Order: sequence, then structure tokens, then C-alpha cells
Amino acid sequence: MGFEDMTIRQYVEELSSKKPVPGGGGVSALTAALAAGLSRMVCSLTMGKKKYAANERIILETATMLSSITNDLYDCMYYDAEAFEPLSRAYSMPKDTDEQIHEKMKVMEECLARASDPPMSICILICRMVPLIETVMEKGSTLAVSDAGCSAALAEAAFKAASLNVLINTGLMRDRDKADWINSELAGIEKMTLPPLQKIYEKVYSGLNRD
Repeated sequence: MGFEDMTIRQYVEELSSKKPVPGGGGVSALTAALAAGLSRMVCSLTMGKKKYAANERIILETATMLSSITNDLYDCMYYDAEAFEPLSRAYSMPKDTDEQIHEKMKVMEECLARASDPPMSICILICRMVPLIETVMEKGSTLAVSDAGCSAALAEAAFKAASLNVLINTGLMRDRDKADWINSELAGIEKMTLPPLQKIYEKVYSGLNRD
């Protein structure tokens, strides 16, 4: 059964099992897709309203871009599972002889690098969502501004979850130059992603918390 065929309950139960996938990477992609869905909902509630006629074009463009990112995030759920399964098997490889140890180290290094790619892609996609969520907050229906704030909060959580899945893999790599390069790339993306998402959330929160 593919992820898209599962009910929410089935997915959570599958997640809760001993099976290696789905795991944190897939969940971070799903959470980011939910964040994008909330922002798309605000777009839907805005389009066609006379009050927001001046924003119609940019809201439509924003919704289209969010839809494309959502599809990419769905793909990341599968890529993450595909990348992790070989790594899971590699952990169980024998290491009784020098030859086996060498082979296991080689396979592990390859699998760790591959397993880092999907969560890094998720982080990049969330970074691309930041200006779109900001547009939704600023130009979308004020009746749904709380959903824009929820979108930012979920996107932030998804980014943090995906980044942990990058770091656990790079932390085990023997090629420290490659690991350090990946970690540096991640840190750069984080600086462009988390502060503005936090700012969006805080702006929505302060606007709603009028006491």
C-alpha cells in the first residue's frame, strides 16, 4: 500500500511500528505539505472576493507555486523511504572479517550520503515556501490569517525535523569534508528559513493576541 492510499490512522499506525519507514524524514515532508495546504486554503478563501480583487493575480500565482511545492514534497516522502531502506539494511551487514568491515564501511558511506539528500531537499522546498506564506499572510483574507500563522508554525517544525534527519546522517559519515559541506549548506538554508518563519508566526500571533 502506497502512502497516498493510507488513511491518516493507517499512516500513523505504520509510523508507530518497528518498520524502518516511514520515519522522521517522511513525516517532515508530510508536515511541510500540510503547511503548504493551509496557505493554499487561505488563497482559495481570498480568490474571487471583491475586497481582495487587487491581490487576485499574486494570490493565484502563490497558490500555483504552493501546489507545485506540495507535489515535490509528496515525492520526497517516497524518496526518503527509498533512501533509508538500504541504509537500514547496511547497519545489519556482517563485520566478522576485515573484508566484511571494509565492505560495510563502503556501503554505509554511500547509503548515508544518499539518505541525506531527501531531507535536504525538504529543507530547500520549505525555504522556497517562506515568501509564499508571507504573501498569504499579508495579502490573503484577514478572516483566515490564523491559518497563515499555522502554516508558518508547521513549516518551521517541518524544517527542524528534516534538518535533524540530515544531521544524523552526516554525523556518521567518515568523509568529514563532505559531511561538513552538507552541514554548511544546511546552516545557510536554515538562516534563510527559520527567522522569517518565526517572524510571520509572531506577527500573526501579536495581531490576534490583543489582550
